[in-house]
Amino acid sequence: MATAEHIKSLIRSKFSDDTDRFHTIALQVAAHEARQGHKALAQDIRDIIDMERKKKGPKLFPFPKNIQGLVLSENPTVPLEAMVTPRNIKERIERVIHEYRQQNKLKTHGLKHRRKILLIGPPGTGKTMSAMVLAKELHLPLHTIQVDRLVTKFMGETSAKLRQIFDMIQQEHGVYLFDEFDAIGGDRSMENEVGEMRRVLNSFLQFIEQDSSDSLIIAATNNPRLLDRALFRRFDDVLYYDNPQEAERKSLIANVLGTFMSTNFAWKKVLQTSDGLSHAEIDHACRDAIKDAILTDRRKISAIQLLTPLKERRLTHEGIQG
Repeated sequence: MATAEHIKSLIRSKFSDDTDRFHTIALQVAAHEARQGHKALAQDIRDIIDMERKKKGPKLFPFPKNIQGLVLSENPTVPLEAMVTPRNIKERIERVIHEYRQQNKLKTHGLKHRRKILLIGPPGTGKTMSAMVLAKELHLPLHTIQVDRLVTKFMGETSAKLRQIFDMIQQEHGVYLFDEFDAIGGDRSMENEVGEMRRVLNSFLQFIEQDSSDSLIIAATNNPRLLDRALFRRFDDVLYYDNPQEAERKSLIANVLGTFMSTNFAWKKVLQTSDGLSHAEIDHACRDAIKDAILTDRRKISAIQLLTPLKERRLTHEGIQG
């Protein structure tokens, strides 16, 4: 059962009306019971806490001060319907959501819901949005770990911070996004890979292998060729993203422009000009056109008026590619 310290801490947090602290300690009790082999009790505790949180909406947990600057927390508002992505990607995200909601049913058969996901694709293709959608649909906070800030020059410090983050993953239920993941997931066989980074990667492999929480762990990268091959088998699912095809571009532009779109919108040139641009670049171009329409008191946006910001984005895109 719960330790004496857990019981005293629960009582203190209750009488001080510290609900967040009460939930945290209760989750620690659940983790303690799980380690003792009392998995059914641990799950019952988590279910009770989740039910209460859903009534009030997810709350952002204050991370320890020494890792606060490494984690950005938010309650996303992007629903699944807002995603414009290939059908196979949306179906696989829907599968993650469905398995999460039916996790107890799976556990009765000795199975686990998929919750460790690797997202691969160019910048701006919807990887971060996917994490936001999962958090929104599952009524969980999204915690984005800034991997580039996690890595330090001091030996052992990065692995220590990584351990603290995985401790939080165990204690605080949520969606955890490791963005720019290749900063710590680099191939250990590469000649220029320093010893410290190999130790960091080994630590991550160990932590994610041992993780038994119900939190979703999502890693996103633009450079899959840099990743160590051992990482791939640690994830339950790997999703590959790409720039939107014609039908997706048309749907995205129509969704963003909404009522600003003119009735006789000439699609051909717009679809040609937007070819090769990412979801994010097209979204920004549409919003630039909307701002221009508002500032010039125009009620509608024609294809010609959208072409200018699209061409600007294309020049930027081609300049980066070049």
